[in-house]
Amino acid sequence: MASARIRSGLPLLNRILRSDSLLAQRPAIQRSVLTPAFTAFQPSKNLSTSSVQKEEKIKLPITLYGGTGNYASALFVVAKRSKVLDQVESEILDLIEASKKSPKFSQFLKDLSVRADARVKAINEICATAKFSDITKNFLVIVAENGRLNHLESIVNKFKQLTMADKGIVKAMVTTVMPLPPQEEKELKETLQDIIGHGKTVQVEQKIDPSILGGIMIEFEQKLFDMSIRTRAKQMERFLREPVDFDAL
Repeated sequence: MASARIRSGLPLLNRILRSDSLLAQRPAIQRSVLTPAFTAFQPSKNLSTSSVQKEEKIKLPITLYGGTGNYASALFVVAKRSKVLDQVESEILDLIEASKKSPKFSQFLKDLSVRADARVKAINEICATAKFSDITKNFLVIVAENGRLNHLESIVNKFKQLTMADKGIVKAMVTTVMPLPPQEEKELKETLQDIIGHGKTVQVEQKIDPSILGGIMIEFEQKLFDMSIRTRAKQMERFLREPVDFDAL
């Protein structure tokens, strides 16, 4: 399994994180953090392994914003053009899963004091051990060089949004105070499917949040339907605090 191969390459991180010689000074750290992500936005030049192949025009299924969105979009374009989208998705998801299971690896990804050359060396070692594709490896090296490994999980989450949208899958995040019974979840999914229409598939993900007090919150396709008791209570509170215009009565 890829995640197991990733973990087998983690001993290198222990040596890196213990080495004082690999710690950079703060000004260098700040420069790496401020390095713009894909300023020229030339993913084929930065990520792909061949510049000879004629570039195919790839349209993003959804538009993402911000630095992490730029990274995710660049990776999607190159992986889609090279017809290895599923493989790249599997590889970077395995990497994130491995980081969640290894405190040392998670620390390495978030530690901005590790020098760029040390980050790149570790990433190359891990990719070689896990037998990742060149596109995944090149992408991770760019992220490491630019000091963005601490944003890797966010980048991967946005990349996942792109791959799901590309497959016509719409994720609906449903927040309640307790899990929905199977029949209610089924009915909600059917309702959302009717709203979204044909050609797309709804994927319901439940989130438990006692702080909403009751009711339900549904978020999908950048829309939020907030029918929670918490929000209704806040709306009522604002209404009660507003001064009454008796002249209008």
